[in-house]
Amino acid sequence: MNASSLRRLPPGTWTALAWSAAMAYETAISVRLPGEVPRFRPEGLGHLSSGDAPFVVAATVLVLGGALLLGRRPLPALALFLAGSVFTAMALNSTEITFPQFLAAGIALGRIAATRSRRTSIIAVAMALAVLVGHSAIRLMLGFPIGTSTQSSVALSAVIAWLAGGWIRQSRDHARMAHVQAVTAERLRIARELHDSVAHSIGVIAIQAGAAKMVIDTRPAAAREALGTIEHASRETLAGLRRMLGALRQADTVPDSPAPGLADLERLAVTTEAAGVRVDVRRRGRRDPLPAEIDLSAFRIVQEAVTNVVRHAGARSCRVSIEQRDDELAIEVVDSGRGGTGLGGGHGIVGMRERVGLLHGDFTAGPRPEGGFRVAARLPVRSR
Repeated sequence: MNASSLRRLPPGTWTALAWSAAMAYETAISVRLPGEVPRFRPEGLGHLSSGDAPFVVAATVLVLGGALLLGRRPLPALALFLAGSVFTAMALNSTEITFPQFLAAGIALGRIAATRSRRTSIIAVAMALAVLVGHSAIRLMLGFPIGTSTQSSVALSAVIAWLAGGWIRQSRDHARMAHVQAVTAERLRIARELHDSVAHSIGVIAIQAGAAKMVIDTRPAAAREALGTIEHASRETLAGLRRMLGALRQADTVPDSPAPGLADLERLAVTTEAAGVRVDVRRRGRRDPLPAEIDLSAFRIVQEAVTNVVRHAGARSCRVSIEQRDDELAIEVVDSGRGGTGLGGGHGIVGMRERVGLLHGDFTAGPRPEGGFRVAARLPVRSR
């Protein structure tokens, strides 16, 4: 049987095996072998006799029944394990419930704390402690001796098993929550990528389609040029979508084409100029390679800001300034259009702000006093 098969065993199987091993140990040490030195304990305590067989059979039945129930009904299963511990102690005439006798119940208690709700686990540990205290109290009431130190140690082991199981449950809950947060963040990232990738091209296509419609009868050559721009923009968008969908289908596969970055600003300027808006790109400062997430986010911020100029500003040109410093990348996109009039309730500004926030940068966007609109972002750059 390999490790994978062992992991697939029902939880009750391990508990039953643990109890069987503990019972075999208790039985072995209770038999006084020939020539063995007598133990320093009262005569008659801890030795099996023929009259103890009913208690042994009852304990076996109870523990096996608990093993069958542990996966479906944990609290009744724990009650059976605890009853089995008591019957085992009675069979061995023990003054206390010892560690081996409590082993199956302790394992069940830890599993309950690890896999069930906190309320259920609290009930379980209360049941275990009540049985241990009750066993000692009843023996005292009947005038029998008790093993206070051992019983206290077993009670402490029950609390430790409960705490360990609770820690395992919390670790799993935290891991599950972290996974959910990671999935949510990835979905938001994909949504932003789709919006930023498509919005620019759709804006260019819409403007060029309108221009072609107006001049198709009077200026066929201009209409043909506009249709060529539409074809180029749509092909680029489709290629980007295919790369993204391919990456989603095969997460471990490296995409055929790298993600866009600031090196693609000239291509963006050419595409935007075809839509009727001239983009003046100015780069200052260092030209060191940027971290991939900074490079991609910077390009997307510029792309979205330029798209807003094309769709809403009514300006004929805009200026893109990029300055790379030692510890940050500064981005600014300004135009002399309507100062943000008509931006509406789209996701462009929100998306840019979210991108910058995820990278712990600063973002501002709003009309300029002298007219037009300004988008500015500062992205911290970790030293390599």
